[in-house]
Amino acid sequence: MKTTRTILKFFERLIVGSLILMMIVVILLSTIQLGRILVMDIFAPPNYLLEINELLDIFGFFMLILIGVELLETIRAYLDDHEVHVEIVLEVALIAVARKVVIIDVKEYSYGSLLAIAAIVLSLAAAYYLQRKTRNQQTDLLKNLSEKP
Repeated sequence: MKTTRTILKFFERLIVGSLILMMIVVILLSTIQLGRILVMDIFAPPNYLLEINELLDIFGFFMLILIGVELLETIRAYLDDHEVHVEIVLEVALIAVARKVVIIDVKEYSYGSLLAIAAIVLSLAAAYYLQRKTRNQQTDLLKNLSEKP
């Protein structure tokens, strides 16, 4: 039984380590691609000026890289603590939805779809706020308990 558990722990660490390595490669290549796109857009005629569509594409790409960085943090936290941190997952979701909001073409979506996106943003923000508040209260409680004689 103990041997099976040891093998499973090794396998889990191997998989999580592989995911971290692949995520690092993806983030690095994405950052290089963002730099390339930025340089090409800046030096394309008219020089040094970016049109609104180019800016939105760049901001969307930038947010995508931030999502990758947050996912990397989620994987690292799982490797360290062997648990998924809800706060980090909510951060990733917020960044992903914010990316959608940044690159969205309002004219292409119905009023109902825009309201649904707004509801998602508000729900995620509320969940993140409540998660942080709960975590801070737990931290304060543990701190107060450890200070009592």
